[in-house]
Amino acid sequence: MKLATWNVNSLKVRLPQVLDWLGSSGVDVLCLQELKMPHDKFPLAEFEAIGYRACWAGQKTYNGVAVISRDAGQSVQINMPGFPDDHQRLIAVTLPSPQGDIRVVSVYCPNGQSLESDKYAYKLAWFAALREWLEQELVTYPRMVVLGDYNVAPADADVHDPSKWEGDVLVSPAERQAFEALISLGFTDAFRHFPQEEKMFSWWDYRRMAFRRNAGLRIDHALVSSALLPFCTACEIDKAPRRNEQPSDHTPVIVTLDLSAVEGG
Repeated sequence: MKLATWNVNSLKVRLPQVLDWLGSSGVDVLCLQELKMPHDKFPLAEFEAIGYRACWAGQKTYNGVAVISRDAGQSVQINMPGFPDDHQRLIAVTLPSPQGDIRVVSVYCPNGQSLESDKYAYKLAWFAALREWLEQELVTYPRMVVLGDYNVAPADADVHDPSKWEGDVLVSPAERQAFEALISLGFTDAFRHFPQEEKMFSWWDYRRMAFRRNAGLRIDHALVSSALLPFCTACEIDKAPRRNEQPSDHTPVIVTLDLSAVEGG
């Protein structure tokens, strides 16, 4: 099973790119962020036409998340119970697998804007609520993958030039601690579970030719629970969609699970 995350920065604009990529990538599950479309405008028929199902939470202009999958998602959860939020930032579905049901969560974590902003405090509160909710979810769904745009570069190795980002959002100690608090629940950052090239990023600013200079950040992640980690065989960043005409500023991250494997084998 191949699962991917991709912040498409407007599904309306990039639907053809997403459909083409699904057709060529062999991905079974695609978590999308920043749909930027009303819930009732989601292009379900276009995904069904190429053999996929979808669960989504849309919102006009901003935010919005979805899980596109070959199998129908069950036990759908939109946003976190107990954390009132007008923003559509999280959707979770349960999908079948040979090893038992897998809980797939698509997250679009807040950006935070600046360290002095109220949005930064909201971001940290959102991460705290996410940790609490995931801890509860793991009891029911030990096989879990949480994919999305976390808006956190976990370490300096995930930043093209750490000195230029010092004192900014996405790299602050509190944000990195919030990310590590998720890891402490028993998750593994799948990308760092495998040897990787240096300077591998998932987001590049549209400005200042950042992609051409590879001046990026790794802020899109796939966190794999301890029960699934023995089946995780690869994690990669696919930079090709960032080369598209009128691309998203993010590119997909793909994690592969060999669910035919014998655990511990």
